[in-house]
Amino acid sequence: MGNGLINDIRDVIYVDRDTFDKSKTLEIAAEVDAFNQEMIKEGRQYILIGPGRWGTRDRWIGIPVTWPQICNAKVIIETSLEEFPLDASSGSHFFHNVTSMNVGYFSIQHRDRNTVLDWDLLARQKAVSKKQFVTRVQFGENLSVKMDGKKRIAVITWK
Repeated sequence: MGNGLINDIRDVIYVDRDTFDKSKTLEIAAEVDAFNQEMIKEGRQYILIGPGRWGTRDRWIGIPVTWPQICNAKVIIETSLEEFPLDASSGSHFFHNVTSMNVGYFSIQHRDRNTVLDWDLLARQKAVSKKQFVTRVQFGENLSVKMDGKKRIAVITWK
């Protein structure tokens, strides 16, 4: 979901798949909120990546954040993990915020050959800060996010 080009983001905040614990999603939400508050203070937007549904009320199927806890994200990526399937978000409040604020939304199934999330690339980037479950990395140059919501295709590239 989303249309257009975003080319002024260097930061990615992601839930580390190696430390993810589905019983700790409330703690993960608090860590994401702390990062979001830092990004607001710095005047920076970011790409947010994590397993399951963002903003779910059911903490067992995703990260139960509220909109103010992720409001500075310019792109939101939901992904599945080996033992954590993903049913893409469909809540009306979630979609209202995503569409009205022109936030990109990607859904990545880890076994789908048409979608790729390069976790190793994220791990190679400079870690600005790392908490127990969530990491903030910063790329040396701006990322390029291209989205075509009508065709349901999108890509994020880097130099």
